[in-house]
Amino acid sequence: MVLKDVYFAYFMLALTVTAGLAYAVRLAVRGAARSERVDRIGGTALVGQDVMNWTYWAVDPIVRGCIALGITANGATWIALVLGLGAGVAVGFGMFGLATLLATWSTLFDILDGQIARFTNTGSEAGEVLDAATDRYTEFAFVGGGIFLFRDIPWAMGICLGALLACFMVSYASAKAEAMKVEVPRGLMRRHERATYMIVGAGLTAMAGPYLHDHVPGLPTTTFVLAGLAIVALIGNVAAVQRLVRIGRALR
Repeated sequence: MVLKDVYFAYFMLALTVTAGLAYAVRLAVRGAARSERVDRIGGTALVGQDVMNWTYWAVDPIVRGCIALGITANGATWIALVLGLGAGVAVGFGMFGLATLLATWSTLFDILDGQIARFTNTGSEAGEVLDAATDRYTEFAFVGGGIFLFRDIPWAMGICLGALLACFMVSYASAKAEAMKVEVPRGLMRRHERATYMIVGAGLTAMAGPYLHDHVPGLPTTTFVLAGLAIVALIGNVAAVQRLVRIGRALR
């Protein structure tokens, strides 16, 4: 029996709900978890700090498990890359459930590499370069998969291209600030926020896209993933321009 694509999205939903319930118990017994990294980078209106603290709390056992298995920070980065590339292929062939699973675990391993480096005191500038490069490749894979999928639909492909531009320009602005030795401006649509909206869009497409199309025939089954990409494109490009303007002012 062939496993239906939507089951991958349901599996990730079940894991998310389970992690949420476990965190609810943690809140009742010990209060909210806190991460030094989250305190440093902060949350935004798109992904709040409480959600980020919950995520880092939820991955902590996985971090310890990876260390016990001998997985290094760079090893986790390479795993994130492979999973991210697989997610892009899945998007390209319209397998949004599988893309949700692969992209989610790719993002989690992107978190894990930094956490493993901190726990084992093995962080390095070379590792940061590798991490930043794989982030760009995985984002390109996901959005590039959308461009391939919507290659015959100009307006949908335009949304994907806008999202791709936002992904690279927000990251470019941050890298430029670091290169110019000025404080990196805080803003919206950082890496984890872009991943959240694109993954949620893909998951909702797998689970509810056909239902939406059946009840609102004018909307395509891919409405949710396109909406996620459109949010990234719109907010991300505005945020990138704002960052560049702030960097220019700081340099003057």
